[in-house]
Amino acid sequence: MTSPASITWPEADGPRTAHWRSEAAVPPPKRVVVADDRTTADSAYRLACEGTALLWHGDFQNARQLLQAVTRRLERKPRKHGATPLDAFNLHRQAQSQRARTLGMILIPLDGAYAIPLRRAPDVQQACVEAYGPASGEASVVSLRELLGLIGAHEWRKKGVEIPALGEHIHPHYGVFSPVRGEYVDLVARTPLPSLDLAFDIGTGTGVLAALLAKRGVQRIVATDQDPRALACARENLTRLGYGAQVEVVQTDLFPDGRAPLVVCNPPWVPARPASPLEYAVYDPDSRMLLGFLNGLADHLTPGGEGWLIISDFAEHLGLRTREWLLAAIENAGLSVAGREDIRPRHPKASDQNDPLHTARAAEVTSLWRLKVR
Repeated sequence: MTSPASITWPEADGPRTAHWRSEAAVPPPKRVVVADDRTTADSAYRLACEGTALLWHGDFQNARQLLQAVTRRLERKPRKHGATPLDAFNLHRQAQSQRARTLGMILIPLDGAYAIPLRRAPDVQQACVEAYGPASGEASVVSLRELLGLIGAHEWRKKGVEIPALGEHIHPHYGVFSPVRGEYVDLVARTPLPSLDLAFDIGTGTGVLAALLAKRGVQRIVATDQDPRALACARENLTRLGYGAQVEVVQTDLFPDGRAPLVVCNPPWVPARPASPLEYAVYDPDSRMLLGFLNGLADHLTPGGEGWLIISDFAEHLGLRTREWLLAAIENAGLSVAGREDIRPRHPKASDQNDPLHTARAAEVTSLWRLKVR
């Protein structure tokens, strides 16, 4: 969440200090210089690579162009290739981290009402409220890269993501994983339901799977999450779609109280450490959520009920997890596999041969594992 730290930089009349904002919990840069329309891309790139941040005092659109120019210079750097898929993944993560650090060095000021005091600056006040909460009246500084992410998230929230299986749009909030990949939704849409009485949706996020279960006729759904942003997002989507009375949204870690004939979970697919709070939807350190779901499932299924684990084998192709490990985890939890539905990916990266993880992406299969108590 937003860091409580402050950032200091030099001005002609003496040093200034402001609140530092970083959704990725990045500490404020120790070295800051003022930059403006006279700053060249080569100079900005050199300073950013050295760890010196540039607080922009010029035209906002020129700052965006400068960020694009620095990005192009980063992309010219030769890419390291791993000998194995795991090596490629680790190198990819290192490159992503370095890229984020460098591009995060171009900074933008915000006044106490979330207005940008620069020429040709867009209105970002609502986008900032959605990410940071109500304005406090305190001036702050944020990386341009993060600010552009807030603007993009605000636009996604306004227009929504089309979900063909629902015949509706889901509107993701900032910091909540967007259902842009539809494979896992399609699996839930086509797998026969064991019951229409009650279902638990574990880690509901935007509420997309809870909405789909409601559309398919499940009379009551309890959707859980522990992230306040996800809870607010799910409630808003489900109410807008007319399922507010059918779906109860509960804040808890994994399971609600009681048992259900259907318990659905789509945990993060990659057992690796996230680099920021926003990556927890993708990375599951030590497979904690996956194992938590499996080990608690038997205590939350009614007799004869099914647990639906929706997970990709992407981690297996990267060498981060094996199929044998997953099957052993299912068995150790007192569960058996009643069936499995598979689907191939449709996202563009699966066919992008320039992607450093192309080999694993091309082989990826997403599966819905139907689990029962042994």
